[in-house]
Amino acid sequence: MMDAPSPNDSHAPCQPWGVQNSWPSETPAGPLCNPLPHLQQLSLGVSPNHNPSRNHPQASAVYSKSGLAAFSTWNNPHHSVQYAYNDVHSVQQGVPDARVLSTVPPAVQERNIPPCSLPVTNEGTQPFIPQQIQHYSPPNPYQAVDPSFYSQHTYRSLLNQPQSPAQTLLPVSPSCVKPELTAPDGVNVGSLVGYNESLASPSARIQQQPLWSVAAISKGGINDFVPNTAALDHNLGPQSPSSESRYGLNPELLPSAVKVMAEDRAEWEGKVFSSEHFSRLPPLATTPCVIEDRGNASPLAIRSLTYCVPCDGQTALLSRLPLGALVTPFNEQTGSAEPIPLCRETDCIVGCRCGASMCPAMGWQDCGQRFYCPFCGKLNEVPWQQYQPTRGAEGVRVDVDKRPELSMGSYEILKSEEGEAAALLLAIDVSSSALRGGHLEFVAKQIQTLLASLNREKGSSSSDLRVGLMTYDSRIHLYDLSPDLCRPHMMVIAETEDLQLPVREGLLVSLKDCIESIDSVLQLIPQFGAECGDPSGLPIELPVKAGLAVLQGLRCPGKLLVFHTAALIETGHTNSSSGFFGTNKPKSIFQPSEKAVSLAKECVSQGCGVHMFVLSQQDVGGAWPGHVPFLTGGALHTYSYLQGELDRECFSADLKRIVETDSAYKAEVRIFVSKDLRVSGCYGLFVPGSNPGHVSMATLDRRTTLAVELAHSRALDESRGAAMQVVLSYTSQTGERRSRVHTLTLRCSRHLQDTFRNYQAETLLTFYCKKMYCTVLERPLQEIREELQTDATEALASYRKYCCSSSVSAGQLVLPQFLRALPVYVNSLRKSEVLLPGLRSSVHQRLQQRCRVLGLDTRSTVRHFYPLLLPLLPSVDSSSPPKPEGALRCSGSSLESSGVYLLHAPFTVLLWVGSQVPAATLVDLFNASCFSSLPSGEANLPALENRLSISARSLIASLNSEVPYGRKLVVVKQGDTCEEALQRHLVEDKSPNGGASYADFLYHLHVNSVRLLQ
Repeated sequence: MMDAPSPNDSHAPCQPWGVQNSWPSETPAGPLCNPLPHLQQLSLGVSPNHNPSRNHPQASAVYSKSGLAAFSTWNNPHHSVQYAYNDVHSVQQGVPDARVLSTVPPAVQERNIPPCSLPVTNEGTQPFIPQQIQHYSPPNPYQAVDPSFYSQHTYRSLLNQPQSPAQTLLPVSPSCVKPELTAPDGVNVGSLVGYNESLASPSARIQQQPLWSVAAISKGGINDFVPNTAALDHNLGPQSPSSESRYGLNPELLPSAVKVMAEDRAEWEGKVFSSEHFSRLPPLATTPCVIEDRGNASPLAIRSLTYCVPCDGQTALLSRLPLGALVTPFNEQTGSAEPIPLCRETDCIVGCRCGASMCPAMGWQDCGQRFYCPFCGKLNEVPWQQYQPTRGAEGVRVDVDKRPELSMGSYEILKSEEGEAAALLLAIDVSSSALRGGHLEFVAKQIQTLLASLNREKGSSSSDLRVGLMTYDSRIHLYDLSPDLCRPHMMVIAETEDLQLPVREGLLVSLKDCIESIDSVLQLIPQFGAECGDPSGLPIELPVKAGLAVLQGLRCPGKLLVFHTAALIETGHTNSSSGFFGTNKPKSIFQPSEKAVSLAKECVSQGCGVHMFVLSQQDVGGAWPGHVPFLTGGALHTYSYLQGELDRECFSADLKRIVETDSAYKAEVRIFVSKDLRVSGCYGLFVPGSNPGHVSMATLDRRTTLAVELAHSRALDESRGAAMQVVLSYTSQTGERRSRVHTLTLRCSRHLQDTFRNYQAETLLTFYCKKMYCTVLERPLQEIREELQTDATEALASYRKYCCSSSVSAGQLVLPQFLRALPVYVNSLRKSEVLLPGLRSSVHQRLQQRCRVLGLDTRSTVRHFYPLLLPLLPSVDSSSPPKPEGALRCSGSSLESSGVYLLHAPFTVLLWVGSQVPAATLVDLFNASCFSSLPSGEANLPALENRLSISARSLIASLNSEVPYGRKLVVVKQGDTCEEALQRHLVEDKSPNGGASYADFLYHLHVNSVRLLQ
């Protein structure tokens, strides 16, 4: 496989590469077909004694907007590859030109150079045939059943067809002349890089020619070729073995995701982004910024994959990038942004008959008597009670500034109907396993403390929260907490198959009226005696069914918190997980059982969100209890008997966060798009239904994000643009029925270049993650990894053919401006534990990671696949903690043995300590006298009164407040056995599970994008 090549493959001859990620065990017979020569085979035409850095005193190896950068290959100053950044169009980077060689120089063979291309299959060498690649997945529950609008053969024929005159790219002259460069759409052309190469004979010495660049063109003028000022950086530090490229590329000089984030942060941090009609490209999700709603939904609510939609399906197909949006319907306003306006249902203008709500995208006609709905294309009459005249040529109503539904991209409607207030139901395991564990006393005290803090908030909705309590072993124990009773009454239900509630009124009581009764029961729970043994464990669905029956009996939604200890068993049919080890059904381990799906559907219809706390270490082969919690908007939290201090801190943080987080209950999400578009798929943590544009969820919170995929049904009107509306109908904590409406309008274009310019790599990563993690239910993992790689390859080929401003050589990598980080993101997704399991990855770990990642928003998803790596020592001279501006690339070459580094991901926080850290630093941070006495593993930083300790602890506390789960700090010492925990997060390096490095993956993307155009 490409992700895990065998050691012998580095000596094999070059062979053609295809989409199959596999390596042959032996060299097939026949002539060699090498699409690209090795880097040592490039003759760059400079005398061996020539040193480019001496002729270019302003040389720089830093990738920047204003200049070019050259990077070394094979650690040889005579081998160079180069890329340049184009402010308007693209990033272009040089890699070896695509040529076919039949011989390899002896000098090259002696160096044992790895092959520059991957084989098609393990069975032998086959030519690359594009039609053999299967790109689209078969129908699955998350997608519409409609057939694909265009076949893959159509895309291939479009990609390989001759270009139109307007798209003809003129070649770059190798001599110093004044060529005329033309862009496809007539815009200015930025800087390009080119170099000449000639094939070297086996005995010829490798030489280097001067590198030339084209200066930026202003207003269509013509510029001379000028020598490139970039030179090789010979002062780079040594790279770790896992970060070295198999093809000699220097990873430090490849396009950097860290630099992309820093540039966007420098542009937008502290500023206001106005979301207006036909919104422009917003700041990245990782950039803190104030969003101002001026008639278009905030990117915090709807973040489109592209902010310039292609007008027709053929153009969208050519881009080879998905069309859709990321939807966070219950988003929370951040910073100083104004809250979402609330208006009563009777005061709002009635929406369209198709179900879409009133929004600024509606077009008014006949002096305000009718409005045009872009979602169904029909005219609607306005009731005379809500009529107001229009003004101006654009037909804007005179009361537009007084009505949020006419002027705001997001607003909320308070329904006239009333629902039941949400409840909090606690279910505690009191089986013999739980009583022997010794942790029930701590759990009871934490619940008491949390409920007491909620009750102290007089006048708030927390003190009026209805609370219920039940315990269980093989039977169900219900408690009547009615304030009319002198003490709570316990009722034991032995028949759990058909649960019948003997009483209903006292099972859920207002917190302020039952706080004393609950305290008395919680104090007695640790003293319970084990009446029934549980040698074989308890069914997963037992506490969930009991809690659901209580909520159904009282007809109210709520959160069900299950504190479980006993071994878990799953009754009925369960899916086999043997496919994890390479059988013909590896996908089956992710599929929930029919019983779990049926129970989740019942919870969804009632609005019951299940949160399960597993307080014991479950057996690897046991049933996984996470399907029902995650499908109902809840989560699964696992601990090890709560014996350690760190486990107890995480438990307390998780419990408090779940209870205090504002949630929407009995949620219905409806998605409306322009009449010429359709919703073809929806991906996320929910039970899929027949209509991807209508999703039902038990609960959701401010982080819940869905990926919506769109497709063309016919060509869009460029003058009208495209529109999308998301309507969330839900019940609030207090029982109010509300509808939150988000509307986004986008520009349309017939030019493919406009579409590419308005994509962002972070958004595409989140979309690909949610789609592929949902697709694992139906398709093999290798096929999914291949599809990701093929999509990225064909997108680069399409951009290269249709959007390059001038002709570029085959040795130059061309990337759209805002997709510079896409290759490293796609590679990180491909080699994640879910899609590429390692030897130490258990089935339960992969199941839990998949569901946790699916529940993340865009910002957290980016941090998961590209963690934040910060140096701690530079902050000694500053009282403030390190900031993201100082982040480093996620590579082993970024770590120095004399430094201390903090790595932050949504589920992990690591502190890496180098072996040569000064002793004074170890004392200030860990209170340890030397490196050998420093303990590694899970730990808490001691509270020391010095600047470094205060800064580090403040930074960790700030990062922990941003994530949805409690985390343990892991201290990793350089050279320690637990260093593999850090290596899994250094995504630019080769992964411990066999994933390819960023440099190697980018090389293959470029090689095959060039081959597609030959």
